[in-house]
Amino acid sequence: MFSGFKRSLPQISIFHHPSSPPSIQALALLRSALSSPYPPGKQSAPPLEFDLEVVETKPPTADQLRTILTYITPPKSTAPSAPSAFLSAHPASSGLGEQPQSVKGIVSLAEQNPNVFKWPVVVDWIGGRASVGDVEGVKDILEVIRQRRDGEVKQDEVDQPKGWFS
Repeated sequence: MFSGFKRSLPQISIFHHPSSPPSIQALALLRSALSSPYPPGKQSAPPLEFDLEVVETKPPTADQLRTILTYITPPKSTAPSAPSAFLSAHPASSGLGEQPQSVKGIVSLAEQNPNVFKWPVVVDWIGGRASVGDVEGVKDILEVIRQRRDGEVKQDEVDQPKGWFS
């Protein structure tokens, strides 16, 4: 009866750095998906609906990085992704010596030298998906949102009643 109230908009955050070309492309793609027909070639399609939070020049917190690591772990893998997934191979990031192995170390290093961090980090907090340093990953997140909008993917099991009432 009130199932419409359970549905919420996807919560997308982009940790953006204006000097990073992939970050600039990802932010433009997200903003375009909110304001123009999506997918772009289909003029009859409406824009996507999601809440976009832009966090500029500030890396995710250690707690956020821990959560994001669970989102980027390959589905068939039992080992979580390493914190080094957030580190860039940018030439300005070399010569720093030992790479940090903890998320707190990554955050500390990224705050000292933003060039060591792999920008952008785009996260779908409700859908449990993330993309680190990759525009293609952002396109994948938007495609899943489009599939939900168009009814090609059913709502997650989380929204379904459990127990006696199912």
